[in-house]
Amino acid sequence: MNTHRNTWSHAVGDRPLRLLRLPEVIQRTGRSRTGIYREVQEGTFPKPVRASLRSVAWIEGEVDQWIAARIAASRGPVGGA
Repeated sequence: MNTHRNTWSHAVGDRPLRLLRLPEVIQRTGRSRTGIYREVQEGTFPKPVRASLRSVAWIEGEVDQWIAARIAASRGPVGGA
């Protein structure tokens, strides 16, 4: 019987943890592949995680937080009262 429990808590609200591959990160952020990897190196974009031996992915919640921070920096808080 498998009793493994996931202790990661990156889920946002009731949304399950989800990994995004590069094409979706590009689509969501409007950044180029080169721009994303440059910002990862600079520490200004979330680092990817190893999805398999030959691929990486980004945690959806971290990308969403990055987008929200960019909006807040540009226009003020998202969903402000």
